[in-house]
Amino acid sequence: MDWPALAGGAVLAALAVAAYGRTFSIPLIFDDESSIANNTTIRHLGTAFLPPVDSTVSGRPAANLSLAANYAVSGTAVGSYHAVNLAIHILAGLTLFGIVRRTLAPRTGASAFAVAFSASLLWTLHPLQTESVTYIVQRAESLMGLFYLLTLYCFIRGAGAGGPGRFWWLAASVFACLLGMGTKEVMVSAPLVVLLYDRTFLAGGFREAFRRRWRLYAGLAATWLILALVVLSGKGRGGNAGFGSGVAWWRYALTQSEAIAHYLRLCFWPHPLIFDYGSALVRPSLGVLPYALLIMAMVAAVAWALVRRPAIGFLGASFFAVLAASSSVVPVATETMAEHRMYLPLAAVAVLVVLGIHRWLGRGTLPLCLALVAVLSWATWERNEDYRSNEAIWSDTVAKLPENERAQYNLGCFLQKTPGRLDEAVAHFQEALRLRPDYADADCNLGASLASLGRMPEAIARYKEALRLKPGLAEAHNDLGNALSSTDRTQEAIPHYEEALRLRPDYAEAHNDLGNALSSTGRALEAIPHYEEALRLRPDLYQANYNLGNALNALGRTPEAIAQYEQALRIRPDDATIHFYLAGALLRIPGRTGEAVAQLREVLRLEPDNDRARRILARIEPFPQ
Repeated sequence: MDWPALAGGAVLAALAVAAYGRTFSIPLIFDDESSIANNTTIRHLGTAFLPPVDSTVSGRPAANLSLAANYAVSGTAVGSYHAVNLAIHILAGLTLFGIVRRTLAPRTGASAFAVAFSASLLWTLHPLQTESVTYIVQRAESLMGLFYLLTLYCFIRGAGAGGPGRFWWLAASVFACLLGMGTKEVMVSAPLVVLLYDRTFLAGGFREAFRRRWRLYAGLAATWLILALVVLSGKGRGGNAGFGSGVAWWRYALTQSEAIAHYLRLCFWPHPLIFDYGSALVRPSLGVLPYALLIMAMVAAVAWALVRRPAIGFLGASFFAVLAASSSVVPVATETMAEHRMYLPLAAVAVLVVLGIHRWLGRGTLPLCLALVAVLSWATWERNEDYRSNEAIWSDTVAKLPENERAQYNLGCFLQKTPGRLDEAVAHFQEALRLRPDYADADCNLGASLASLGRMPEAIARYKEALRLKPGLAEAHNDLGNALSSTDRTQEAIPHYEEALRLRPDYAEAHNDLGNALSSTGRALEAIPHYEEALRLRPDLYQANYNLGNALNALGRTPEAIAQYEQALRIRPDDATIHFYLAGALLRIPGRTGEAVAQLREVLRLEPDNDRARRILARIEPFPQ
């Protein structure tokens, strides 16, 4: 039993739990909504392999399957998701510990433990990792990182094993690589990094590595076929990634030279950390030249080291190999910079730093690194505080990067849902539009805020502008329909509801709203199928139960209407309006006056000033038994 390794692993896990222990109640944020709350494919394990196209898990079936497992345990309650995210991160840290220790042990002896333990602690507890651990949907990054590290670790164990164990370890390496390919596209470089490791630390050359283990490399290369299939199924991440995303590759590459320099600075001074950098591209100018020269110098240094100092060259090449998928010339239009991209590359930096400290201090390496870990753990604890709510994370982002129109927009979206803060939401939507005049979603949500403030003509104008910019925006069609209906223009509204449903057939709210429009124009019979479809799509949409009850009541189908009202009240027991209409329906059924009285009394408990309920109650009490 390797007691020092077990003790080191236990300490690493305990410190990680301490640093992330208060994250388990952090709510769903930003893309968590589309990937978890609104992701119908995770509600059944059988559909999890087909993630939705317009989400972070698009083309990432393994990541989506892991979310489906969480959903099976806790629905959308966040505790289990955060627990799994932290477990993934701890396992990745332990795997890195094993890789570094097994690599250094034949070369440095007893000091291998101190270097490996220090490097894995620095990596695990660095605040730059918070986005990949605390932000649930970025599990795609951390889970891919775990599979990437396991691919290398299992290879190392297999290369040094004999007998049947050798086959099983190498098979596990290929399997981990396969899972990684189904988790995130960044995994693409893993077979090459394994080959480079073999050449650097084991075989002594590429030819010898192929000669010894060509079957392994054939298996690793075969996983690229899986990656190709899942990338194609993701359709370029909904058109937001790849050369067809509308972003010039050379401008994206210029932006990445500045981004990589920024990431490196954050490795050594992790402040300020920014949740969302927006989609801005740098403008070609002399100001970009120093960053481009720095990256070119680093690439040249890595090429030199691969020949003259292979171990250092391996770390440098691994750093660039992992970053290459998202930080080279292949555009990711919606996210030109992102801190989670440093999740795995940070490992190379941490190992290189600890090796440098060890060469300088020798036995003093572990004490110094433990002091650094204490500082980093505190910074991680503090950074996690910024995630405590949607308002906190977006306010922090706006404060640090006010020119980020997406941060302004998302802060506006939160404020829009907060009672009494609509004026603030309007200001942030207007700022987002000032920064980016063609931001259709901001126009749509600005319209919704204006509508809530009763400024209907302005709201209608914003919805129409959103549709001019983005005709396929289903939400804008539906919201415009609601605005028109509220100004007695229901006949004009109906085509917009129908267009919203043509664009998004699974849009439950649009089915409900179209049903309302049809009911209000005397077409209750046509409205009923739309209410029923809304409830099929969203069983918790109590408004559809209530509206369906009204339509059935209008058609004289009172017992069915009562059932719908009662279902709505099971979801929304404190809604006085539903209680009132249920009372009215009960009064139409002989012998149920007593139940109606109980409902009216409940209305008055909830709304003591409700004169209609009071008058009806006075008229029917005392009632015959």
